[in-house]
Amino acid sequence: MRLQDQLFNIRDLVRYALTQFDQYSLWYGHGTSSPWDEAVALVFGALGLDLEGDDRLLDANLTLAEREKLIELIRRRCEDNIPTPYLLGKAVFHGLTFEVSSDTLIPRSPIGELITEELQPWMTREPARILDLCCGSGCLGILASEVWPEADVVLADISEPALAVAERNIDRFEARSRIRAVQSDLLNNLSAHGPFDLVICNPPYVDQGDMDSLPAEYRHEPEMALASGPDGLDHWRRIFADLPGLLAIDAWLVGEVGNSWPALEAAWPKLPLIWPETEGDGGVFMVDARGLRQGYTPAP
Repeated sequence: MRLQDQLFNIRDLVRYALTQFDQYSLWYGHGTSSPWDEAVALVFGALGLDLEGDDRLLDANLTLAEREKLIELIRRRCEDNIPTPYLLGKAVFHGLTFEVSSDTLIPRSPIGELITEELQPWMTREPARILDLCCGSGCLGILASEVWPEADVVLADISEPALAVAERNIDRFEARSRIRAVQSDLLNNLSAHGPFDLVICNPPYVDQGDMDSLPAEYRHEPEMALASGPDGLDHWRRIFADLPGLLAIDAWLVGEVGNSWPALEAAWPKLPLIWPETEGDGGVFMVDARGLRQGYTPAP
């Protein structure tokens, strides 16, 4: 008997996904943290339902086409290690659903937590102009626009395919009046758009050692959005050098550096960095414009 003739409802497919996941060496970290959450997100998301699931629908019967589609997606998740958001073409980030593709990172930055808390207690006024640098799908900048709806937001990235996804996400949130996307190699094409009151930046920051040991799921993400030289700081060197001239006098920079944070502190020991606590993986820092101007010195 064919497999699709043995699985009938959502509960069956979630159970089947869990059984398959147990037989493969999978990595969870692209929006879920357990096989159960992954199975629910994959099955419900592929059916166009809430990615967090709904117990009331577990016994809902599925059409043959739906069962065949889900079986194939589960196979690809297991055999090819493709992250679920790429299989679905969407990801939920702080309650908002964004389009994603293999041209963008999957939204998961701990910076999102700080944005939803309005950068309290550090930011004492609402930002009027915000830059999401290395924006990828645009999730951080669009989230900031939802938190500060009166702000003008610039989404910037070097990748044209990533910016195309960001543009569609702008349209998804009907935010053309307050968000624009700009192609720029880091800060090279942004002088006409500043000064900024807030810069959010999740650039490539993975050092060579970590790149060599990435789980298979991360190999599906664009390498240009991850790798940043031997110590993970190639991009931050350029950003720190060029950013002060684009900041308002009382602006803040919120940046992510992940596991490369020891290298960052060693390279710029005089930078007055704040390391907020987050529920995510950490590696997020804040520094105000004055501290950046006074504490930055060119590093090798």
